[in-house]
Amino acid sequence: MTHTPSGGAAPPGAATPTTPAMPAVPPQSGPGGTPAPRQAPGGSRPPAFPQPEAPRRTAFVEGAVRLREAAATEPGRLRIIGAVLAALVVAFGTVAAWQMAERAAAADDVLTSSQPLASDAADIYRSLADANTAASSGFLAGGQETAASRDRYEKGIRTAAGKLVNAAANSRPGSSSAATITKLNRLLPVYKGLVERARTYNRQGYPVGGAYLRYANEKMQEEMLPAAEDLYTKETERLDADYADATPYPWAAIALGVIALAVLAWAQRRTYLRTHRVLNHGLVAATAAAAVVLLWLVAGHSLARSGLNGSYDHGVRSLGVLHEARIASLKARGNENLTLVARGAETKKVGEKAYDAYDYDFQHDMEALGEGLARAGELADDSSGEKPVAAAVSNMTEWKKRHAAAREQDENGNYQEALDLVIGGEGATGECFDGVDESLASALTHERREFQEAATGGRDALTGLPQGAAGLAVLGAAGAVLGIGRRLSEYR
Repeated sequence: MTHTPSGGAAPPGAATPTTPAMPAVPPQSGPGGTPAPRQAPGGSRPPAFPQPEAPRRTAFVEGAVRLREAAATEPGRLRIIGAVLAALVVAFGTVAAWQMAERAAAADDVLTSSQPLASDAADIYRSLADANTAASSGFLAGGQETAASRDRYEKGIRTAAGKLVNAAANSRPGSSSAATITKLNRLLPVYKGLVERARTYNRQGYPVGGAYLRYANEKMQEEMLPAAEDLYTKETERLDADYADATPYPWAAIALGVIALAVLAWAQRRTYLRTHRVLNHGLVAATAAAAVVLLWLVAGHSLARSGLNGSYDHGVRSLGVLHEARIASLKARGNENLTLVARGAETKKVGEKAYDAYDYDFQHDMEALGEGLARAGELADDSSGEKPVAAAVSNMTEWKKRHAAAREQDENGNYQEALDLVIGGEGATGECFDGVDESLASALTHERREFQEAATGGRDALTGLPQGAAGLAVLGAAGAVLGIGRRLSEYR
């Protein structure tokens, strides 16, 4: 019987009993597939470190990435080309419509607003000066004032008042022109009161009537006429500004049109090289629409610019010169009459020599009249404009001769003879003045007609252009989109 030995070492060759080993546990994955953090001895976890987040892309970067991805394929490239073509054609039409709408509005203002207002301002000045001249002529006649002289004075006052009402209705509220019109409306009844007092005292034979008339003339010459001239200057500047807005070429629209046509031509060539198809109906339609807008834009504006420039050169400039000449003749006539009213009471010293103040101003006014008529003759471009100017020059020359004769009689003490040579009938200076005034009125009528014809033609050349440009641009953009869409359908 054999007994198993107890205690001691195991016999040689015998396996040593050991504790069964635990199978190894593979590392566990955390959420998202990341390795779970290893636990420290004692069951505690090691500190977790934050993982860096991927940077977010901005909308611009995202768009650029998508655009690059789209450009890598032919359909994507076609979509980009279609969007660019449509945007270019729409931008061209929008800018063309905007610029031409501005120019059409300015051309309409030239014809219907600023030029008529400038003409009204000139008429206000002329009417006031005419009324002042008629008042001095009637005063010289004394109690025998003629009905024609009285009617001329009343007509001048009524015309000035009516033109002031019209100018007030068309002026911008709060503008300097509106303030000038208000001032003239305030001064006009004051002037009329002074003239009526002068007439009343003159009919009664009181010398103080002459003082009242000179005071009325002073108010007219120093306050009313300068205000009317300031109104004319402001309205003329407004007219020049409207011309400056209406005539410049729309370079931005023209440049966009050329670019749009160039890109459309490139797109059609690209299509031909890739498909060997000569025409793409949509792109051809877009090109035709853009070409029509561009040609209409250039031709229409060129015609409008030509008409407006013609209306300025042969209308506005001539009207301005003729207005100045007519005003100079009215001033000269008023000073000629006041020379006899004052009878040497007003003098002006130039250097060492003293002159009658009103006769001195008369000479300067006649010089201005001569210069104005010379310029009007140069600006007249046809016989209908030259003829009345030549008649005015002839009357002015005779006027100077008769005035010299009247001054000679007055200086020799022959007052009645001098008076007859000034306000008398046939052979008097008044006859020459009337001839100058009528000739200038005829020339003004002719130049106004030329202005109306040229300015109307210039404005009408822009009719429908803003609306047409916008409509054709929409059609062109639609044609470009449809043309590219036809190519895209081939990839489906």
